[in-house]
Amino acid sequence: MFTPKFMRNLPLHLMILPGLLLILVFSYIPMAGLYIAFQKFIPAKGFFGDQKWIGLDNFRYLLDLPGVFGVLWNTIFIAGMKMAAGIIVPITVALLLNELRHTLIKRSVQTLIYLPHFLSWIILGGVLIDILSPASGLVNQFLGLFGVKPIFFLGSNDWFPYTMVISDVWKEFGFATIVYLAALTGIDQQQYEAAIIDGAGRWKQTWHVTLPGMRMIIVLMAVLSLGNVLNAGFDQIVNLYSAQVYASGDIIDTLVYRLGLQQAQYGVATAVGLFKSIVSFLFISVAYFAAYKLADYRIF
Repeated sequence: MFTPKFMRNLPLHLMILPGLLLILVFSYIPMAGLYIAFQKFIPAKGFFGDQKWIGLDNFRYLLDLPGVFGVLWNTIFIAGMKMAAGIIVPITVALLLNELRHTLIKRSVQTLIYLPHFLSWIILGGVLIDILSPASGLVNQFLGLFGVKPIFFLGSNDWFPYTMVISDVWKEFGFATIVYLAALTGIDQQQYEAAIIDGAGRWKQTWHVTLPGMRMIIVLMAVLSLGNVLNAGFDQIVNLYSAQVYASGDIIDTLVYRLGLQQAQYGVATAVGLFKSIVSFLFISVAYFAAYKLADYRIF
């Protein structure tokens, strides 16, 4: 059982033990309530009361809901754009920051760009509502200087999904940049020296040395992000959306929120959550397998 490989990796296993305990308490133990998805659950009878078992009726009801496939598309569309931008933008910024040689300026920029990560969407939601207001928002006032008519960023189905993506990237890209900057410090400097001797400029050094040196961390972040393919950002959207943008902004999590907490359809809401979890598990499993085969990536 205690093989040499296991003993070598024992410190790594011990390091992730606190995280595993948190996942166990907050993620796995609550899974005991998934049986509600197959019941006509009435809270007054309690979890262990005489609830009526209805099989897959909650799932059939879910599929018959008007607009449910639109909600699924919105979730995948918004989450997909966030995943792509959430990898491309931090990598680009990390590469640019890596070119800065003035330490004070570099650290100041890093601090400024990752500060929004520590603010909740309740705070940022209020800020965005003010600055994106079509009547008095700073963004529309600036666009008005160029003759652009006011845009209802948070009330137009054409603009709402892209507003969610851009604002999410603005909030999170600075913190994600730290990961890629750390990866840059692990690249062997002798590779750059060899590239310079071969006549490579800054661009070719970036393409042939820097990006290949960051490959493993890029694959890791991509694999982890695929687990959130059906998680388009509940906190953000619930604070910024309204009924007039349900067509383009309603996602699975907000649907669960309305069904479960506002309409007290606990069985249906649990069925939606179970479906989301199964699909996310399949995505991250396939992504990990692909990363292992294509990039030789593994956890340990």
